[in-house]
Amino acid sequence: MAEPASATPPPAVVDVRDVRIAYGRRRKRVDIVKGVSFSIAPGETVGLVGESGSGKTTIGRGLLGLAPVVGGTITFRGQDITSLPRSRRRRLARDIQVVFQDPYSSLNPSMTIEDILAEPLHVAGMSEGRARVRELLRQVGLPDDTGARHPHEFSGGQRQRIAIARALALRPSLIICDEPTSALDLTTQAKVLDLLRDIQRDTGAAYLFISHDLGVVREISDRIAVLHDGEIVELGDSEQVSLRPAHPYTQRLQLATPVPNPDVQARRRRKRRELLEAGA
Repeated sequence: MAEPASATPPPAVVDVRDVRIAYGRRRKRVDIVKGVSFSIAPGETVGLVGESGSGKTTIGRGLLGLAPVVGGTITFRGQDITSLPRSRRRRLARDIQVVFQDPYSSLNPSMTIEDILAEPLHVAGMSEGRARVRELLRQVGLPDDTGARHPHEFSGGQRQRIAIARALALRPSLIICDEPTSALDLTTQAKVLDLLRDIQRDTGAAYLFISHDLGVVREISDRIAVLHDGEIVELGDSEQVSLRPAHPYTQRLQLATPVPNPDVQARRRRKRRELLEAGA
């Protein structure tokens, strides 16, 4: 009896191969991202973690066509988008959306929430209007009357929910979450992470989740890529990378994650200091 054929895995939503991003020209060129490769499958979250200046946000900007990719390829839903002209990038923008770190600065304070959520629909020529706005508000756990109010009337966590709703408006295949919880307190962080998980389960969207905090990345990611000085030094399953890191730099990030036990925290500080002194 023949064995059943194994299911073919779905193609990646985005496939990044040996991508290099640099600013400047010739002798004055500064290499920010140095040959990075990873892929994200439908419904998968890949966490991109590293300290400030490691190139995390630059990679996100490269996917959006906002940073100069000088080498390698970015394939989105089977199409090479590495060097797409701006006119075609605008059409692609429907399928790649961003949730930023500071929801207040990313929301126009003079507009009502309904106008903020309806704006991408109008720009895309979609006529769903108020019905879609109400659907988006319910999707992120906010009441229908939210639409009549302005951003300053909400807490940081509520504003981030509004920013997530706006990112969902055009039903994207990929959402880039750029430090979306770093401006929030721990309780609100947990609620926003739960919300993102629920949305992914319902929509099947892929996430690139960018953060400096390995503990936060572990909570939401299926796989984690650790970025150091523009290069991925470790890439693997979330639990393995965060709990049993192989690279000394990842070990440093793990030790920087706070724990409630003061004695354990003191030992972690000493170990991290030893790694820093050893040049890891």
